[in-house]
Amino acid sequence: MKKCIFYFVAIFICKSAGAQYVRVYPTNWWVGMHNPELQLLVHAGFDITDSVRINYDGIIVKRITRFKNKHYLAIDLYISPDVRPGTVQIMFIKKNKINWVPFSLSAKNAGDGLSRIRGVSAKDFIYLLMPDRFANGDISNDIVKGMRDEVVDRKNMYARHGGDLKGIEDHLDYFTDLGVTSLWLTPVIENDMPLTNEGGTQRAAYHGYAFTDHYNVDARLGGNQAYSHLIETMHAKGLKIIQDAVYNHVGASHWFALDPPTDDWFHRWGTYTQTSYKDQPMVDPYASEADKKISNEGWFTPFMPDLNQSNPYVANFLIQHAIWCTEKFGIDGWRVDTYFYSEPNFLNKINDALLAEFPTLTVFGEAWVASVTNSAYFCRNNIDAPFKHNLMGVTDFPLHFAIIEGLNQKFGWSDGVNKIYSTLAQDILYKDPFRNLIFLDNHDLDRIYSVLDEDLNKMKTALIWLLTLRGIPQLYYGAEILMKNFKNPSDAMVREDFPGGWTGDTSNKFTATNRTVLENEIFDFIKKLAHYRLHSSALSSGRLMQYLPVDGIYVYFRYDDKQTVAIVSNTNDSPKEVDVSRFKERTAGFKSTRNILTGELITSGQFSLPAYSTWVLELEN
Repeated sequence: MKKCIFYFVAIFICKSAGAQYVRVYPTNWWVGMHNPELQLLVHAGFDITDSVRINYDGIIVKRITRFKNKHYLAIDLYISPDVRPGTVQIMFIKKNKINWVPFSLSAKNAGDGLSRIRGVSAKDFIYLLMPDRFANGDISNDIVKGMRDEVVDRKNMYARHGGDLKGIEDHLDYFTDLGVTSLWLTPVIENDMPLTNEGGTQRAAYHGYAFTDHYNVDARLGGNQAYSHLIETMHAKGLKIIQDAVYNHVGASHWFALDPPTDDWFHRWGTYTQTSYKDQPMVDPYASEADKKISNEGWFTPFMPDLNQSNPYVANFLIQHAIWCTEKFGIDGWRVDTYFYSEPNFLNKINDALLAEFPTLTVFGEAWVASVTNSAYFCRNNIDAPFKHNLMGVTDFPLHFAIIEGLNQKFGWSDGVNKIYSTLAQDILYKDPFRNLIFLDNHDLDRIYSVLDEDLNKMKTALIWLLTLRGIPQLYYGAEILMKNFKNPSDAMVREDFPGGWTGDTSNKFTATNRTVLENEIFDFIKKLAHYRLHSSALSSGRLMQYLPVDGIYVYFRYDDKQTVAIVSNTNDSPKEVDVSRFKERTAGFKSTRNILTGELITSGQFSLPAYSTWVLELEN
């Protein structure tokens, strides 16, 4: 640990003296934005200008701020609503020496809210993947000379493996065939980090959560151009894109970590202080300020300096970058990493700013918490609390834990499937629980098939719950082919390469002919249910009614004025009889039910449900 801390301090104080450059962030902007004000952060490789001039009709320089670090200044602009697109020449004057920096103003995309930036909802089915581990479509960018990590080694689970954006684009038909409507990629922003020593192992930042330049997509993934092309192609196929945001921290090799603009750009401590990883102090009415400070301002790792969003220039930089990405690439939704670790007022401010510019956008945050109360606290809620978060929805960890317990615990008064019932019964705390992301696993969790002891019947029930309960369902890559593993000894164990994504792979699981009988069975199972869901008004936007579980049988309904669907689960190790008369509040007026997975028609008021099985039944007149 001491070596890690020393390493970071050494690179943190490094200066880029002697480099003669002037860089402006954001790198470009658009006319006709909701907010007419823009703050440019200028970073130069030398003591920056005595004077700044901009002569462009409709643009007013409101304020110029110089920082303690003379490599930086901030320029506050007012951009008139009637300003025309064009190239703005920013003139930096230093002792009669002039540096001209062109700054592009473009027209906003006419497709915003229509063909792009459409948002995601409970009608969608999200597929989460890690670009480096999914498919390698362009071997020419595996190694980019001059970047701090030039290692690609698929035999090393801690190294980069070479997956990229072109590899994802090459398999878009695979997603649409499965019934997926949206892709969530772990971060694509540049992570130009050296290998880091973690627990005695040299590890790459292949995961993407250590940004080193917000305005560049990582060149080893294909760069900005490949990202734009991927998203344009996705949108043309009707697919949506969710970008992974990180507001809490950056990588230690970020240009403003190497050369900080101000002393309070990052949270600083006398000695290295790590976050407690505890959400409770942020919610607890009895919490000490000391505990809140450690939760909120402690560093995630020694290699990820913690940003101080209370500094207004840091906040503006992050807000404008999120807006820039959304408009430039056409982002449909944002998933915000490490949500509760960031400053709460800043979080509300950035959410408001994004929705003011893009009313159709969706934002949900990672709130890795155990209780429904704490989960609801970090989004729009019905809790009488002194601080109110404005986030649309969260990654629903309480329901995730409940689903696993519902399948792996023996049924009891508060155990087994009762955990799902009691978790959903607390939805009263959320303003809109249907905006929560629900999931079985992800890149930070043990793979669900392993968690369920590789029990195919349990796996099918888990997938049915995922695709029929309230919320926005998310599938982790490889679940559809029963990829398995636990996070032992590392998260890398659940981030293995998708078979067939690399030339020379012995098996290509993208095609049915190369999948095993069992893999095709689960793939086809998801495909059938996902495509049914796409056209089911009850499952995609209907209401939810659940009944108290009895003797390990859990029944709930999704319904609207057009359709009623019943989900009936037997979580016992033996068959159970189901008496439909108990559910007449929802079944009255219907004459029969059809099993949408088998096509079987059920006309009797009682039927036997096999052990560890779930039926999806559409009610018919």
